[in-house]
Amino acid sequence: MNKSAQLKRLFERPGVIRIVAAHNALGAKLVERAGFEGVWASGLEISASYALPDANIVSMSQYLEAARQMSEATSIPVVSDCDTGYGNANNVIYMVKMFEAAGIAAVCIEDKKFPKDNSLLEGGRQHLAPIEEFQGKIRAAKDNQKSEDFMVIARVEALIAGWGQDEALKRANAYVDAGADAIFIHSKKKTPDEIVEFIKRFDQRKPIVVVPTNYPMITLTELEELKVKMVIYANHGLRAAVKAMEEVFEEIKRAGRLDTIEDRIVSVNHIFELQGTLDMKKNEGKYLPF
Repeated sequence: MNKSAQLKRLFERPGVIRIVAAHNALGAKLVERAGFEGVWASGLEISASYALPDANIVSMSQYLEAARQMSEATSIPVVSDCDTGYGNANNVIYMVKMFEAAGIAAVCIEDKKFPKDNSLLEGGRQHLAPIEEFQGKIRAAKDNQKSEDFMVIARVEALIAGWGQDEALKRANAYVDAGADAIFIHSKKKTPDEIVEFIKRFDQRKPIVVVPTNYPMITLTELEELKVKMVIYANHGLRAAVKAMEEVFEEIKRAGRLDTIEDRIVSVNHIFELQGTLDMKKNEGKYLPF
């Protein structure tokens, strides 16, 4: 079964699908080993891995290569954060062709104008595209996918932009009409109230996707009661890694030695295992003539 079919099956079964962000193959492998159902190829994480802002500066090819590596390193579906689709409907056609060919299970595009700022950036540029323009992008994506299982998730940014519930609902329904397979509703409020209101007013014509970065107190049980279909833990691996690395580097600088940080880091053998080094050595013994 290909990754798109795997993801489609997850959407058809009961319960909330839990996916976690990564920016490279190693992070994706850790997500799978932790027991999550999928990987979010995060635009924020991938751009941060280049030490660049999440503002359409990193190219589609760079995002694509990162997502491809994540998919190849894992057996679970990868959902790619594709920002605004890297341009107009023509860019979206090419994007779908390339990401689907790379084995990505689904793409998510948002209804902001290009170039965009990250949705959670204080004072960021959050200009929305016209509804009809974004509908065209969705139709372009759906008309040009090869597999019927490949999914296109439409991300509604009306609440992020401060345009209110009515606009968010209007856009969500318009994107469903255009063929979106799921609706990703986003909020930067510090409580889930805005998201809960939207979900209760939306008629569940298509599955709902949420990312509770700014309202982390909501539980998986509460999301299930709201009939949310997918939750994205969107940047927590990166943030955990940065914190751990900063603390370890500071301790090495302070102590001038390495033994004081040994209990904070994994063994080199653990890295070898994650890399597949033991399998490599087995293959050498099996296939190499020396």
